[in-house]
Amino acid sequence: MIIKCVWEHNGDDTLLYSENFIGAFTRGQSKEIAIEKMKEEIETYLRWKNEDIPNVIVPEIVKEKKSNLQICDADSDVIFDEEEMPLTKEEYLDLKNLALKSANDFLKLYKMVPDKHKSVLDDRKTFYGVVPKTAYDMYEHTKNVNSYYFGEINVSVDNEGSIYECRKRGFELLEINGKYLDNKVHKGSYDEFWSLRKVIRRFVWHDRIHAKAMYRMAIKTFGISSVDYIFRFNI
Repeated sequence: MIIKCVWEHNGDDTLLYSENFIGAFTRGQSKEIAIEKMKEEIETYLRWKNEDIPNVIVPEIVKEKKSNLQICDADSDVIFDEEEMPLTKEEYLDLKNLALKSANDFLKLYKMVPDKHKSVLDDRKTFYGVVPKTAYDMYEHTKNVNSYYFGEINVSVDNEGSIYECRKRGFELLEINGKYLDNKVHKGSYDEFWSLRKVIRRFVWHDRIHAKAMYRMAIKTFGISSVDYIFRFNI
């Protein structure tokens, strides 16, 4: 199976996204390192979705985006060519269900962590501030992009309730506009281009980043059996 990948990089620092497995990604200090990780990421992603894993997985770069952002800290401003295309109702429902499954599984993982405010991780700072290190901080950070991402495509929604509830409410407000399947491209904050397809990809991608961090933190802080293997990460 060919895995179509979009390569976003700042020098050698690389984010590699799968175009045909929405939200799957790898990072690396070089393109080669990120490519090498992609097979395992796709296997993990398919196990999470309870889908069959192909015998052969071959990453293939179909688009390149040079970025001025600090890619090592998981920033991204790329929009895929595919993300500028209109949606069918069936495509939309599949993508929406994926984003809601991701939110629900993230919530399940968070609820399993024995102490939401305890962590053995050291503090780490980046250009945007201190990296979340407790389950509570990771959860709040991940939940609170809801209003930001939806806002970039002119859907006004808050972050009240659980990560699942506020994301679901965002889709409900989106659907009030009968033209949402047109997948209009919007120029949003910081001159970044957004579409509905991109918003969904960013939700799943962002969930996976912080679910992996939360899982690693939990097993390091509370032990290997403290949380379930919901996202099927190979840690």
